[in-house]
Amino acid sequence: MRHLSGQPNIVQFKGAYEDRHSVHIVMELCAGGELFDRIIAKGHYSERDAASVFRVIMNVVNVCHSKGVMHRDLKPENFLFTTRDENAVLKATDFGLSVFFEEGKVFRDLVGSAYYVAPEVLRRRYGKEADIWSAGVILYILLCGVPPFWAEIDFQTDPWPIISSSAKELVRRMLTQDPKRWITAAQVLEHPWLKESGEASDKPIDTAVLFRMKQFRAMNKLKKLALKVIVENLSTEEIQMLKEKFTEMDTDKSGALSYGELKAGLAKLGSTLREVDVKQYMQAADIDGNGTIDYIEFITATMQRHKLERFKHLDKAFQYFDKDNDRLVSCSKM
Repeated sequence: MRHLSGQPNIVQFKGAYEDRHSVHIVMELCAGGELFDRIIAKGHYSERDAASVFRVIMNVVNVCHSKGVMHRDLKPENFLFTTRDENAVLKATDFGLSVFFEEGKVFRDLVGSAYYVAPEVLRRRYGKEADIWSAGVILYILLCGVPPFWAEIDFQTDPWPIISSSAKELVRRMLTQDPKRWITAAQVLEHPWLKESGEASDKPIDTAVLFRMKQFRAMNKLKKLALKVIVENLSTEEIQMLKEKFTEMDTDKSGALSYGELKAGLAKLGSTLREVDVKQYMQAADIDGNGTIDYIEFITATMQRHKLERFKHLDKAFQYFDKDNDRLVSCSKM
């Protein structure tokens, strides 16, 4: 963060302070919300709007790469607006998985987030191009509202037939799996579609794009919340073993697992997970985002999915949200 300090579209590092147990990093406050939430709230959208937002994202990637930094976790949740103002600055955050790189060095760590991780990362053989792929997925979603399914680019369904050929050409170049055709961040910024006053159309994109984007944003949070509801309704017998494991890990008896407790507990169970994997597990299991894993979150994350997803459990979860029993769940019921 200190190495990237002073860049206009990267969250500012203010200082680091140590106590006996932790290193505390103080960063600039970005209180304007996440990228997709701002776009959805606007209610109208065009290719030119998408290009304007994406230009900022690619400027960040270009700066990082020019300074020898690979972000490795580019996703819309990691781009925040500084304030709620209409003209607030968009800034990249969360450099927790970032590393310094040298040209030609091959990385093998399995890192990143679902939907955005590059195929080369899954093959454990990648370089800075992994950031280009992740950014390309963001662009794909900006234009159509949903991520590419299993890395397959679909230009046949709506709204792609009315998206400009220039935009589609850029998406193809960023989401190529052919190493010989990998494009750099600087080349993306030079693309005719992305340039200011370039080829991006000002014609409104189908409002269905915003609707699909809204659904996609809500999907992961809703799924986690539904699983949490299911766990809360499981019998004691069904979760007894996991309850015992949680109690063993919760060494300070606080009722919640810290990162240190989780790491130590997994090690005692014979886990060979690397530190970065434990961090990802921690982030995924921490449903309410408070920095710890409580008992219900632990059970939700570790209970075998086939047990959770039996019909009777799913029906209970649905009933929890369906307050008026009309067999429909609306936003107001959430």
